[in-house]
Amino acid sequence: MLKDTLSGILQTQAFPPSAPREVVRAVAADLVPVPGMATVLTGVRRCGKSTLQAQLARKHGYVFYCNFEDTRLFEMTAADFSLWLELLDELVPVSTPVFLDEVQEIEGWQRLARTLLDRGRTLCVTGSNASLLGVGLGAKLTGRHLPRVVYPFCYSEYLAYTQQERSAESLESFLNDGGFPMFLASRRDEVLRELARNIVQRDVVARHGLRESRGVMNLLLFLLANTGQAFSLQTLAKNLAIASVTRASQYVAFLQDAYLLFAVPKFSASFKQRVVAPPKYYAIDNGLRRANSPQTTPDKGRRLENAVALELLRRGMAPCYAAEKAAWECDFVTQDTAWQVCWQLTEENKAREIRGLLAAKTQARAKRLLILTLDQKQTLSQDGETIEVLPAWKWLG
Repeated sequence: MLKDTLSGILQTQAFPPSAPREVVRAVAADLVPVPGMATVLTGVRRCGKSTLQAQLARKHGYVFYCNFEDTRLFEMTAADFSLWLELLDELVPVSTPVFLDEVQEIEGWQRLARTLLDRGRTLCVTGSNASLLGVGLGAKLTGRHLPRVVYPFCYSEYLAYTQQERSAESLESFLNDGGFPMFLASRRDEVLRELARNIVQRDVVARHGLRESRGVMNLLLFLLANTGQAFSLQTLAKNLAIASVTRASQYVAFLQDAYLLFAVPKFSASFKQRVVAPPKYYAIDNGLRRANSPQTTPDKGRRLENAVALELLRRGMAPCYAAEKAAWECDFVTQDTAWQVCWQLTEENKAREIRGLLAAKTQARAKRLLILTLDQKQTLSQDGETIEVLPAWKWLG
């Protein structure tokens, strides 16, 4: 690129303007860019990474900002890095933090980041693909990056945006709407449908050089409609007429890299069994799931389970599920807790839910047993064990 052209672009870029009802993201409180380290914010497109980055930038007062999704930079390549760095030094002093947005649009961006760190710059980058945290980043920035996944609004952020109070009713609304700010501003389902198509096309099909999007899109829609259920790659390939198990595995990995889905593995003391057992799949957002799901029933229990799975991830708890085929199942197991999630605990389902908890306690050595429902609070006892029943609207972050 010509120096004058690139200079003009860099001097006119700016963070997106603040939204009328901008919500301070909860994660912003403990995110402080560190000199000599790269703060790496990744997550699904349109979840608010750029807004979060702008909130972090305000803590510094002034930063250098570059959005690589700017159409004027589409022709920029690694060959332009030296010119970009030269202009950076001319425009701002070394003490000015550098904030880069959607860096995955520039191939080889990791080398640019490494150079900035080597020159003593404070760096914060965002991107919409999990590959940012993969081998390429680790090789260039070993021990010099602080990764953080950004999600759509959690329940408390949703309440702040919609100006509602915590209650069973507002939780029902959250489980229906999800947390994408762009949807909450428009209330149009086609926004979420177009978002799913756009992510598949840009972050899966185009990025990985696929010939067409139908197979990947069908897989996404199937897993969105069946969240919380375990599927083997063989089953997915057969049910969706995917050419091979290898191809099905690639498609699932691509959708996870784009943060549309995430997998919860099965708990087992055996590493081999953990790897072999089919995982359960969950959606990155309940609103995206609802708007793109062919199901016509509300499936409120599945929505609540999906929200709990997301919250466990947000809290860094790395959930697994536990089950014995046709005998019992426990929705989630974390380091010291076994969790069941159901819309309402009744006399009809109580025995099943408790059976799964007690079995998971034995298998995973859980110390705490919890049942999350929409709006029930009680303490139960069985076989000498205490089981807490908590309302999800109080527990969710």
